[in-house]
Amino acid sequence: MADHGGGSVSGSSRFWCSIPEKLQLHGAMLALQFGYAGFHVVSRAALNMGISKLVFLVYRNIIAFFLLLPFAYFLEKKERPPISFNFLLQFFLLALVGITANQGFYLLGLENTSPTFASAIQNSVPAITFLMAALLRIEQVRLNRKDGIAKVLGTICCVAGATVITLYKGPTIYSPTPSLQITPITTAPIFASLGDATGKSWTLGCVFLIGHCLSWSGWLVLQAPVLKKYPARLSVTSYTCFFGIIQFVIIAAIAERDAQAWLFHSGGEIFSVLYAGVVASGIAFAVQIWCIQRGGPVFVAVYQPVQTLVVAVMASFALGEQFFLGGIIGAVLIIAGLYFVLWGKSEERKFALEKAAILSAPDHSGNNRTPPHIIKPSSITQPLLIHSSNDNV
Repeated sequence: MADHGGGSVSGSSRFWCSIPEKLQLHGAMLALQFGYAGFHVVSRAALNMGISKLVFLVYRNIIAFFLLLPFAYFLEKKERPPISFNFLLQFFLLALVGITANQGFYLLGLENTSPTFASAIQNSVPAITFLMAALLRIEQVRLNRKDGIAKVLGTICCVAGATVITLYKGPTIYSPTPSLQITPITTAPIFASLGDATGKSWTLGCVFLIGHCLSWSGWLVLQAPVLKKYPARLSVTSYTCFFGIIQFVIIAAIAERDAQAWLFHSGGEIFSVLYAGVVASGIAFAVQIWCIQRGGPVFVAVYQPVQTLVVAVMASFALGEQFFLGGIIGAVLIIAGLYFVLWGKSEERKFALEKAAILSAPDHSGNNRTPPHIIKPSSITQPLLIHSSNDNV
């Protein structure tokens, strides 16, 4: 029995290793997008069930923290610098922007809009991050090169798309229900009582989601100097998550006075919290890091719009979500902008590598010409993609 079991495991391992790495990466990225898409739908379902937003965020981050803690402690023993008050203050500020504001605005926006548009507007984060980094002179913009023009054009497209989604809802393009007057029993989505944010302020929800994207982008920009001094990324994420829990608990103690809100009233609420903490934080974080290490940040980033499509299908099937013209136009502009920015970053990286290769080539005397200063291309996509799990942390 033992030999047979060992052979089975070995056979499974050989089967997995026999799959080309490229196919493994594509399969992992598709699974990752389905996991994140499910998070959008499950979060909306939890809100419609009546779960307290603050309670949801507290429990979600507690689960994520205890999932990350052992990996951060054991895997980063050698690279983790000694902790200091200055580091703790920086982690607290990172939590305020990247956890508290980021996740809080997300749920407020999701409550007033829909999972599809929440996912679509998140595609603007790379462009917003680039814009912030450029304004702070962390990112260089060269308008005399095609990569610089592409990044600026992509940023404009993303801003235009977010503006369209916010200011123009438009007519219904697709509705899974024959009529808005039909009762939930006859429309029969999976969660019959859940659906679009009827009666909510769509514009206000989009404003909250823009606040979510600004907070996310601000966290990416702010974490760059922190990671230079404290290069243990898992530990930084764990500290940030810990301070995020403290901040949410303080806010909840003030704003959430109902003791019953801290109790689960259905299996759906338990499932939504576990899914958010385990799948959208722990598992997704591990898969995403593996994909970034094997395929690079650009490869991971180009899969982001796939999430929007998967969310649209899931939300339509599970929540009976409608599609509006303004949201579709805005989503197309944001996705186009995302690809412009990522293409520009990819071209910038190629240019920098070619320049470095030329400068380091041996001269006629046989000596290597070492450039006095090689500017390495900054990558706003890499922290984005590694954080992108942290938004879902």
